[in-house]
Amino acid sequence: MKDVEREVLHVSGREVVITNPRKVYFRDAGHTKLDLVRYYMAVADGAVRGVRDRPMALKRFVNGADRPAFFQKRAPTKRPDWIKTVTLGFPSGRTAEEIVVEGAAQLAWIVNLGCIDLNPHPTRASDLEHPDELRVDLDPVPGVGWKQIVEVAGVVREVLGDLGCIGWVKTSGSRGIHVYVRIHPTHGFGDVRRAALAIAREVERRAPSIATSKWWKEERHGVFIDYNQNAKDRTVASAYSVRPTKDARVSMPLAWADLASCDPGEPKRVATSRAKGKRQPKHPFARGGASQGEGGCPRRSRALEGETPRSRGRARAG
Repeated sequence: MKDVEREVLHVSGREVVITNPRKVYFRDAGHTKLDLVRYYMAVADGAVRGVRDRPMALKRFVNGADRPAFFQKRAPTKRPDWIKTVTLGFPSGRTAEEIVVEGAAQLAWIVNLGCIDLNPHPTRASDLEHPDELRVDLDPVPGVGWKQIVEVAGVVREVLGDLGCIGWVKTSGSRGIHVYVRIHPTHGFGDVRRAALAIAREVERRAPSIATSKWWKEERHGVFIDYNQNAKDRTVASAYSVRPTKDARVSMPLAWADLASCDPGEPKRVATSRAKGKRQPKHPFARGGASQGEGGCPRRSRALEGETPRSRGRARAG
């Protein structure tokens, strides 16, 4: 069924209605809402791996990528019965019923709501109080080049290795880099945030001229290791997310060996290569990559006790 107002897609045995399919979401590139949905369907295997069974805040760009977005924590009341939700509690004491994506059909449905990028929480729907991901967000200050960001990412990898952890790297889809660590869901948000802070401070200690863990912007230089992305109410754009940039960049999972030669400004090339089934790194979000419970920290890491190889004792929150 197709007309000027909507298009119906058949996804995983379900009908998903795409409203205003020809509405332009990326004015410079000319990409429409339907283009965005079709992209996500082409990379659904990887994109769903990054969000499956996780509650998701809906970041809605209803007027396109160059217009302000709004976060919708509560799931729309009018939704198909095959859209799963869970109820989250927040530090404020409030609660929200959030959507949980289980497959490609749910993914297409939320993209139709205007969600350009995907923003899942670091917990599974089965255990909302214990994250199974620790997220290292490398956020460069203005003027910092890609080479320096990659260098800081390499230091992050070394620190994680010393702690007995495996870091999975991806571009942020903007200017930075994300490193994910799979962890056993036995620690609360406070412990995971303190672990991220300990990692950030150790990276800063090893590379003080190019990395910082300083919270206040006026004190930062080089690449900021944003440990606060591990707070309970924070989300990070997931793997294969399209970002609201003029050129529609993609948050792309990579092998560490490919990071230095990567051009984060070429989303079409990397997205197309994955969609066509070309070689993919052994990554949690790639076909054949690590599944839940694999990789990450194979032994109890000192980072989750707030320690680093050079500093003992519990790290203080900044």
